[in-house]
Amino acid sequence: MRKRARVIYNPTSGREILKQKMIGILNVFEKAGYETSAFATTPEKDSAKNEATRAALDGFELIVAAGGDGTINEVVNGIAPLEKRPKMAIIPAGTTNDYARALHIPREDPIEAAKIVLKNQTINMDIGKANDKYFINIAAGGLLTELTYDVPSDLKTIFGYLAYLVKGAELLPRIKPVQMHLQYDGGEFKGKASMFFLALTNSVGGFEQIVPDASLDDGKFTMIIVKTSNLAEILHLISKVLNGGRHVNDSRIIYKKTSKVIAQPVNKKDKMQINIDGEYGGDAPMTFIDLKQHIEMFANTDAIPSLAISDAPSEEIQQAEEKFVEIVKEIPDGDSK
Repeated sequence: MRKRARVIYNPTSGREILKQKMIGILNVFEKAGYETSAFATTPEKDSAKNEATRAALDGFELIVAAGGDGTINEVVNGIAPLEKRPKMAIIPAGTTNDYARALHIPREDPIEAAKIVLKNQTINMDIGKANDKYFINIAAGGLLTELTYDVPSDLKTIFGYLAYLVKGAELLPRIKPVQMHLQYDGGEFKGKASMFFLALTNSVGGFEQIVPDASLDDGKFTMIIVKTSNLAEILHLISKVLNGGRHVNDSRIIYKKTSKVIAQPVNKKDKMQINIDGEYGGDAPMTFIDLKQHIEMFANTDAIPSLAISDAPSEEIQQAEEKFVEIVKEIPDGDSK
C-alpha cells in the first residue's frame, strides 16, 4: 500500500506564498513516493494541532508542517503525545524560521524546502515538554521574557525572540530580578535572576551564538540563567553573545546542560510567566523534560555540523547586531564590566 503524507499549511504565511505554490509542493512529495493531500489551517483554536492528531491516528506516515514556527509547534503538539508518531517534514514560510535554520532547510523557496524529502535524510529530534505542552525550540521564564508580550507583534516577527530589543530598548529599564528556584540535573539555583532560558536548538530569533554548542538529539536542554537585571550589564552580555558567544563563561550567567528542569518562584505568591516558543505558555511552577529523539524529522543532515552551527545570519539579523553594538558603545566603560 502506498504511503500517505498530509501537508498542514497556514494559508496566510509568507504573503500566501504556500497557497500559491501548493501544487508544486504536493508534486515533490508525490515524487518521493507519498500519496499527498493538503489541509489549510483555519483561525479556529488548535486547527493545525487537531488535524495533525487526526492524520496521525488515521495512519499517515508523514506529516508536513508548512508555515512559521508557530505552525510547526502546533503540529508537534498534535503528534508528540501519541505512542505511534509519524515522520515530520517542515516547509518554512515565516520570517525568523528558527527551526528550519537549525535543520538547514531552505527558507526562501517552499518548493526547495519540500525537496529535502528527496534526500531521504532524517534526524530523531529532541522535543521539549512543559507540563502538558510541547515545544520545539525554547522555553523561558522571568521578567525579561515577559517584556516580549509588550512588544508589537510585527517587531517580534521582524527581529525574532531576543532581537526585538533593538527597537524595544525602552522596555529594558523595567527589568527587575525575580526570586526563582530552579532544580536541574546535578544542581539547583535559588536566588534573583532576570530570566532563565531552555534551548533545544542553536537558533534563537535568528541568532546562532546564544547557544553555540546546542545538540539536536542528545536528550539535554541548554539552560541559561541570567543572574543580573542591570541594564548596562544585560546590554554588555548581549554584546558578548554577538561577539562569538563569549557569554557562556561570564560569571553573570549559569550555562548548563540538563535533561529536566523544575521552575518555580521562591515566594509562591509571586507570579512567573513562562514563554514557550515565543508565546505565553502558562505560569510556574512548571516542569520541563527533554524528550530524547522523540520525533523523526526530515533534515538536510549533510549540512548540519556536529554542533549544529547554522549558516550566515540574515540581513535583518545583521542589522540588529550592528544596532546592539552601537547601543553598548554608548554605555560608559565603568557600567559594562
